[in-house]
Amino acid sequence: MQHIDVQRRFRAPVDRVWDAYTDHAGWKDWAGFSSSWLEKEGSPDRNGIGCVRGFGSNGVNVFEQVVEWEPKRRFAYRIIRGGLPIKDHYGETMFTPDGDGTIVQWRCRFDSRIPGLGWAMRLFVERIFRNALDGLAKRHFPER
Repeated sequence: MQHIDVQRRFRAPVDRVWDAYTDHAGWKDWAGFSSSWLEKEGSPDRNGIGCVRGFGSNGVNVFEQVVEWEPKRRFAYRIIRGGLPIKDHYGETMFTPDGDGTIVQWRCRFDSRIPGLGWAMRLFVERIFRNALDGLAKRHFPER
């Protein structure tokens, strides 16, 4: 089982960071994907439990379903289909107030579908997480 844990501090309150991050269809504007969309709306929030979000780049699409939703605090998701050679994926993102800012902790665990390739997939996914959080900061919360 592979584990990833990435953190970043944003100079904005939790509600602003939460709103930007959980706008799943808007990820194409900052997360490094060429496309992002909401395939199915969730409840009680359209981006909440049960929603299916899609991300695509270079002809590879991944579909994730939100399975836990604690507004302005935490949500969890799992990959339900897509082009990555991983299985049993479970991810979560936590939002913690930190003075005048917010700490976002994004972590996941998964196994590789290809024996012996787990470490490479871990490095690849960790880079996606770091680049996405960097993109969120630049797009919505630039340092002044």
